[in-house]
Amino acid sequence: MIVPIILCGGSGTRLWPLSREAYPKQFYSLVEDETLLQSTVRRLSDLSDCKTPLLVCNNQHRFLAAEQLRQIGVESLSIILEPVGRNTAPAVACAALSIIQQKDDPVLFVLPADHIIRDTQTFAQAVETGTLLAEQGKLVTFGIIPTAPETGYGYIKASDRLHTDSPAFQVDHFVEKPDLNTAKDYIASGVYYWNSGMFMFKASRYINELEQFAPEILYACTAAHEKIVRDLDFLRLDAEAFADCPSDSVDYAIMEKTDSAVVVPLDAGWSDLGSWGSLLELGPRDKNKNVVLGDVMTQDVKNCYLRSEGRLMTAVGVKDLIVVDSPDALLVAHKKRVQDVKTIVNRLKASGRNEYSSHRKVYRPWGSFESIDVSARFQVKRITVKPGGILSLQMHHHRAEHWIIVRGTARVTRGDEVLLLTEDQSTYIPLGVNHRLENLGVIPLDLIEVQTGSYLGEDDIIRLEDVYGR
Repeated sequence: MIVPIILCGGSGTRLWPLSREAYPKQFYSLVEDETLLQSTVRRLSDLSDCKTPLLVCNNQHRFLAAEQLRQIGVESLSIILEPVGRNTAPAVACAALSIIQQKDDPVLFVLPADHIIRDTQTFAQAVETGTLLAEQGKLVTFGIIPTAPETGYGYIKASDRLHTDSPAFQVDHFVEKPDLNTAKDYIASGVYYWNSGMFMFKASRYINELEQFAPEILYACTAAHEKIVRDLDFLRLDAEAFADCPSDSVDYAIMEKTDSAVVVPLDAGWSDLGSWGSLLELGPRDKNKNVVLGDVMTQDVKNCYLRSEGRLMTAVGVKDLIVVDSPDALLVAHKKRVQDVKTIVNRLKASGRNEYSSHRKVYRPWGSFESIDVSARFQVKRITVKPGGILSLQMHHHRAEHWIIVRGTARVTRGDEVLLLTEDQSTYIPLGVNHRLENLGVIPLDLIEVQTGSYLGEDDIIRLEDVYGR
């Protein structure tokens, strides 16, 4: 029996400005119709004796993850919430402890939520091989057969084949992301593989390995799991105990230290979509080898990735460029420098700019809001509340609000009043008055919100009641 553990906590900064901390790449549709998370879950349905996955994600993304799973008909999947990011080893430890509590001792299949695999049949065959090895007590990783001297991936060096007719090898060691010359040497040797970040092992074996090589992680995760609390459809780890956990990856904590690590080679059209360059290679390319998405017009353009999320983009006489235009940020980069996008994100963060972490459009469990205009003492937002969505009962110390209904019907709580507002109607929420907005209809509710006051930050929200447990 296989129990998949899908790790969904990445921030995807190398795909900025599309992927950001508040809405990372696993929740986007980048090369397929479904999002990367949805594709990952669907891919597992082709595996034999594979149970419903367990998802590990952070608190900020919990409703995004749950909604995307609901959209593809997966509503019974368990979701463990990490209070803070502590890398992959603690995430897998908490998942293993939860699974051992419920089942005998299954094989865990650990995989990221943001990868793409084109050849699902070859993938399934590799997983079958990995399952057999994991049941024998091995700690299995999947090594991607390299197609180029890639400097953006870590590598795995293989040693001896397990036995004559086995496709798997003993792991010699793991290596960090190399420079270009070193990567070329790795490719020429024929014994190095890209590190996919996917693993298989029995739940008890992983716990035992942690006890031997990373007892601090096991101790903290056990303490956090013992105080786990169910919140709606989510399982919340104890924040204080988990915060005390060391941050480490499965590779560093276990795989590099154990003598039972094996690598199964995999050639299945894999990509971690770790840069805009990979999307240029994988996307639908025209006769000039361009990937063109959105409202884009070109003239004499070659080998470019051009993506517009809104307004018209035009390009003339350029080649080998990555251009991504979002509503609040524009990226222009040479395709050979896409790994440096993360440096820009770090500089934005250091300078205190919100563009590093969030989009102009912000998603909430009830819907979304988008800032249209902002100044020192006013802000205008477009708010969309999905059918059945209910905002928290709240109040503000520093701002008043004026709501104008554009589409749908709103039930508004304003102090002791309850109002029913339809299109072209409005209401005023004075500073300090308790209020709530609900969409009881069957179509989305759209409204314009005008905020006025001395402070307009999102932290000036005092929640009195909230159906989403925030």
